[in-house]
Amino acid sequence: MDNSVNWASRFKKFFLNNRFVLFLLVLLLIGLNIMVLSKISFIFHPVIVLLKTVILPIILTGIVYYLLNPIVDFLERHKVGRLQSILLLYVLIIGIVAVLLTLVVPVIRQQIMDLVTNFPAYSEMIRVQFEHLMGSNLINQIQESINFDPQEMIRTVSEKASTFLNKTWTGIGGFVGNVIEVVLAIVTVPFILFYLLKDGKKLPGFILGFVPTKLRGETDRVMKEMNHQISSYIRGQIIVSFCIGALLFIGYIIIGLKYSLILAVIAAFTSVVPYLGPAIAITPALIVAAVTSPMMLLKMIIVWTVVQLIEGKFISPQVMGKTLKIHPITIIFVILTSGNLFGIVGVLLAVPGYAVLKVVVSHIYKWFKVRSRLYEPAKSEQ
Repeated sequence: MDNSVNWASRFKKFFLNNRFVLFLLVLLLIGLNIMVLSKISFIFHPVIVLLKTVILPIILTGIVYYLLNPIVDFLERHKVGRLQSILLLYVLIIGIVAVLLTLVVPVIRQQIMDLVTNFPAYSEMIRVQFEHLMGSNLINQIQESINFDPQEMIRTVSEKASTFLNKTWTGIGGFVGNVIEVVLAIVTVPFILFYLLKDGKKLPGFILGFVPTKLRGETDRVMKEMNHQISSYIRGQIIVSFCIGALLFIGYIIIGLKYSLILAVIAAFTSVVPYLGPAIAITPALIVAAVTSPMMLLKMIIVWTVVQLIEGKFISPQVMGKTLKIHPITIIFVILTSGNLFGIVGVLLAVPGYAVLKVVVSHIYKWFKVRSRLYEPAKSEQ
C-alpha cells in the first residue's frame, strides 16, 4: 500500500506538477492533431475552396475600408448621417473613377502600347552597347585575367530566358483564371464595403459575444491593437506610395524621360512593398533612360535618389512614424518568406500579417508568463 502511495505521489510530483513535462505533453497532443488532420485533409476541401473564394474580396474590402472609414467618421462627427456620408462618398468615388477612365487611362494605355512596341528595339540597343563594351581593350584584359567568356554568359542567359518564357507561356491559362477571379472580387467589393462601412462598428462586439466573459477584456485590447497596427500600415503605406509616384512623375517630366506617367505608376504600385518595391520599380526606368542617352540615365538616377531621400527623411517618418516597430531586416525576411509561400498575395500581406501575428504572440507570451510563474519578476517590477 505504501509503495503504491509513494509511486502515485512521485508520478504526481514529476509529471502532473512539472510544468515543463505538461508543456511537452501539450506539444505532443498538438502534433498528433496535426498528423490526424493531415490524413483526413480531403474533408476540409470544401472549406478551403470557400476560403479561397472569399479571401480576396475580404482583403480588398478591408484595404478600402481602412482608407474610407476615417472620412465617414469625420462626416458623421460633423452632423452628417452615416448612410448619407457613405452615399456621398460613393458618388465622389464614381466621379473620380470616371475622370481617371476619361483622362488618365488612355494616356497610360498609349504609353504601355508604345513601351511594348519599342521594347525589342530597346533590347537590341542594350545588346549592341553591351557587345561594344565587351569589345574594348580594357574589358578584354579583364576577361583574360578572370577567364571570363561573354559569349558563354550570353548563351547561358538566353537559355534561362527561353526556359522562363516557356514556363510563362504554359502558365497563361492559370493567369487568365486569376485575372477573372480578381475582376469578380473587385465587382463584389462595393457591395461588401457598403455594409462594412455602415455596420462595421458592431463587428467587434459581435465577435466578443463568442468569447468567454473572463477573456473579453484582454481580447478587446488585442483586437484594438491589431486594428491600430493594420490601419496605420495600410493608410500610411498607400499615402507614401502615392507621394513617391507623384514626385517621380514630376521629376521625370522635368528631365524629359519617356513614358514618365506609366513609369511613375509602376513605381507607386511597387512601393506598396517596403524596401524591395523601390528596387523593382527602378528597373524599367533604368532601361528606358539607358537607351535614351547616358546623360538621361544620370538625370534619372539623380531624380530617383532625391525622391528616395525625401521619402526616407520627410514623408515616411511623418506618415508611418514608428507604429509597427519592426526592424527593416525582419521586414525583408518576412516578405521573402511570405512571397515564397503564398506568391504575390503573400508579398502584399507579409508586413501587416506579421504585425498582427506579433500582437497575438506577444499577448499570449505575457499571459503565459503570468500564469506559468516560471519567470521571476525583474527588480524594477517588484
